[in-house]
Amino acid sequence: MMPPRIPPRKPARAPGGEPGARGFSIIELMITVSIAGILAAFALPNMTEFVRDQRVKAAVQDVFGTLLYARSEAIKRAADVNVDPVGTDWASGWSVKAGTESLRVQETISAVTISGPASGALTFRRDGRLSAAVPIFVVSSPASSTVTARCVRIDPSGRASVLTDTNHKAADGCN
Repeated sequence: MMPPRIPPRKPARAPGGEPGARGFSIIELMITVSIAGILAAFALPNMTEFVRDQRVKAAVQDVFGTLLYARSEAIKRAADVNVDPVGTDWASGWSVKAGTESLRVQETISAVTISGPASGALTFRRDGRLSAAVPIFVVSSPASSTVTARCVRIDPSGRASVLTDTNHKAADGCN
């Protein structure tokens, strides 16, 4: 006895389309693009604040890394190492020098404000300690008061640490 014969399947038919036509209609695509645009409009302001916050964090890490490097070089070379701002503004960049030899140069950091020692140069002695009063660097975003400022504080032994401004007043040095 032969098994019953099953008729072949008919191709799928899209509503209002030809047999076998598949895909999205123009209305479905327009609705999807509209929804994506609305969601992007809500997300964009948050993304802007996120980018500003990341710029502040990156600038703090640049300052922190430079101070660690300068202290390390002072101990390694058993000589004074200076960290000097370019001009009078720390956000315009800085350089690390041992005597007349330039060890590292930091380029301008845009879209952030960096306040450091008013006297300009920062000198690490051969033992890794600072030669003058212990300064603090405050990094903030001039474009937004909602971005949390961050600080790099140097303790009397010359070791740097990163602090977060908890009271949202960058002027008081992350207290």
